[in-house]
Amino acid sequence: MEINVLVERMQALIADGERRLLGIAGPPGSAKSTIARGLADAMGPRAAVVPMDGFHLANEELVRLGRRERKGAPDTFDVPGFKALLDRLREDGPEIIYAPRFDRPTETAVAGAIPIDPEARLVIVEGNYLLLDRPDWGDIRSRLDEAWFLQLSDETRRSRLLARRARAGDSADDARAWVDQVDEPNARIIAPTAARADVVIRLEG
Repeated sequence: MEINVLVERMQALIADGERRLLGIAGPPGSAKSTIARGLADAMGPRAAVVPMDGFHLANEELVRLGRRERKGAPDTFDVPGFKALLDRLREDGPEIIYAPRFDRPTETAVAGAIPIDPEARLVIVEGNYLLLDRPDWGDIRSRLDEAWFLQLSDETRRSRLLARRARAGDSADDARAWVDQVDEPNARIIAPTAARADVVIRLEG
């Protein structure tokens, strides 16, 4: 789908001046963050981006729960906190709302790192599990005015994920192990959620 078509669709969402939430979902490595940022840039100050990854549980909490080796799985996020932020954004009050940002080099969430100004009429929410139909995640979809799902070839996604792990300092073997044992099982969970999207965007690669 051409970028101008997507921009027109975003403009139509906020044509009445009300704040709207647009979800960008997809499996790991499908360029959600890059595309969300590009779409927001095309809209200017009327748009802001909120990443779901800011709600990763801290590593020490994951260790306590016995989930550190599955970081990124659905049960390794603060889902109630994420929902609370979406509800605040939907209230559309006059104050700046702050969202957390995930710092990938340190694999930690940074609180209050993303300001969402009151003039932002479109909030682009991006993340893996926005459309997941499970008891803890299922009502995220109802908080989104529209949802798009990104599809990319498994080969391209995998190469991007391996490169990401390498940049984080993993050896080639460790990178492959993480992608095989964590990222790809999550991708298989996410793939069927495309059925809950308003638009499926098939990317080249």
